[in-house]
Amino acid sequence: MNQTELEQNIVKALENNPFCSFSTVENGKPKSRYMALFNDGMNIHLATNRRTHKVEELENNPNVSLLLGYEAGGSKEVVEIEGTCAVTKNEGLREQVWNDELKAWFDGPNDPNYVILDITPNRIEYTGKDHEHQVWEQ
Repeated sequence: MNQTELEQNIVKALENNPFCSFSTVENGKPKSRYMALFNDGMNIHLATNRRTHKVEELENNPNVSLLLGYEAGGSKEVVEIEGTCAVTKNEGLREQVWNDELKAWFDGPNDPNYVILDITPNRIEYTGKDHEHQVWEQ
């Protein structure tokens, strides 16, 4: 599989798996939680409240890890992502990610507590349904 095919498979897996395990570093140790995943191609975003512990953790250490795939209802691919994360209030990105499901936590896309976690992958391990393992690196 060439780089373009690998990226296409990764993007397809991101689109077919709307939830991920998102890990930050807290006091030098991994801290994981499930989150809804949004993507635009290889650009990965998570929505959160600016007052959460994960935002504090990211201010101290921007290194993150995401794991998605194999769960029930998922695509049976496994995608492991290592990268860095920036907390942003970018208006365009907030509008792009916003959906009605977020109304349970926020008043709308202009809610001051609504922020986007913008993930920049630097390494992605992809294991397809056929168990073929590939690595994408920035």
